[in-house]
Amino acid sequence: MIKINTTNSNTMKTKFILLFTIALLSVSAKSFAQAPDDCTILMSYFTEQAKIKNYEAALPHYENLIKDCPNYNLAIYQYGIKMFEYFVEEKGDKSKINNLIEAYQLRLQNFPEQTKEGEVLSSIAQIKFDNNIGSKADQFKAYDEAFKKDPENFTSGKSLYAYFSLAVDLFNDGQKDIQEIFDLYDVVISKIDTEKNSLASKLTPLMDKDEAGTALTDKEQRAKDVYENNLGVYATVEESVNGKLGQLADCPNLIPLYEKDYEQKKDDIEWLKGASNRLDAKDCESPLSNKLAVRLHELEPSSTSAYLLGKQAEAEGKASKALDYFNQAADLETDNSKKSRIYYSIAENYRKKGSFGTARNYYNKMLEAKPSAGIAYYKIGAMYADSANNCGTTVFEKRAMYWLAADMMDKAARVDGTIAGNARAAASSYRQRAPQASDIFSEGMAGKTVTFKCWVGGSVRVPNL
Repeated sequence: MIKINTTNSNTMKTKFILLFTIALLSVSAKSFAQAPDDCTILMSYFTEQAKIKNYEAALPHYENLIKDCPNYNLAIYQYGIKMFEYFVEEKGDKSKINNLIEAYQLRLQNFPEQTKEGEVLSSIAQIKFDNNIGSKADQFKAYDEAFKKDPENFTSGKSLYAYFSLAVDLFNDGQKDIQEIFDLYDVVISKIDTEKNSLASKLTPLMDKDEAGTALTDKEQRAKDVYENNLGVYATVEESVNGKLGQLADCPNLIPLYEKDYEQKKDDIEWLKGASNRLDAKDCESPLSNKLAVRLHELEPSSTSAYLLGKQAEAEGKASKALDYFNQAADLETDNSKKSRIYYSIAENYRKKGSFGTARNYYNKMLEAKPSAGIAYYKIGAMYADSANNCGTTVFEKRAMYWLAADMMDKAARVDGTIAGNARAAASSYRQRAPQASDIFSEGMAGKTVTFKCWVGGSVRVPNL
């Protein structure tokens, strides 16, 4: 008969139960730490402190959230980024820079559908740039990656400038060639144009409503102020980018550069376009300009080649021939920014001939293609002022034209910060030439409407006293 040792058996059984219980408790504890209710509590602790900017108290709860509930709520990172910005920028705690970068990265990782990649990556690149993290090449690479991955949402004017500025610095250090700088310049300026046009297209109907005497709602007024402010920011960025490019793209540098490469590149259509457009943009006077335009037209008759030939004809004083080329270019062009440039050349052609009505039509076409083209409003305003003596039967009516001219200058200043100073100065000058309060009173014209029967057309309402 076999005798079973019940003592050992019971001991093993007890140990097994104990180990199983410990394991179960461990799993339960882990599950509890990640349970929705627990995440809700952690989130509540964090946001209560973050909302009142008590970030020192909020920090431990943030750390628990990213450890145990990283994808619980987008607000973890929205508040987290503000928290670390406070530590870094206001408290001067540079040890939190990596935490700030990590907060952006975790947002992108855990909430990709609710996050703009280009915005986040450019923000990270800006943090590295502002805090001198890594080499200039590393910093440029961070911006370059952000722009190439999501150009639509890379919209920060500050970052666009830093992106280009680093490239020029790398060129000066011998790490980039000049063509890379020109190519990036075109990309950055095109992006700035896109953002300016988007803002201007939203601003224009609000300006028209305001000009018509219809009061803007509080919401519309706030939006108008934001659009005008942001247009001013982009104008400053554009001027800074052009300043950074500086002498690299001046005619004394460009002409020998392109002359040197012409024989090797004369069958490269894209090179011909780039060289021609850059010389044109800088108004470089050189036989090379005509040679490039003719060669381009031989290889690929296009909007670009027709436009460049038009510019050459214009430079030679052949206005009618230039106009023919410009009209060909406008018919062929599909890119709105380039079409705008063509319409401007056509408008200028007619303006110089004194055909103001036709010139205005083309300035307006320019604005349809590029709403941020403040120069079009500026030129229209100048034509109105030049026509004052021919539009009206009385001195009062003639001087009333200056109100209309001033309004155009105001529009120019609002949509295009690069000419805002000159436009505002012109508007002020025109209003001084317009009827003053004493004139309005003596003529009994307060609140009345003056209608213009010359090419200008339209009317203006006389201010009430």
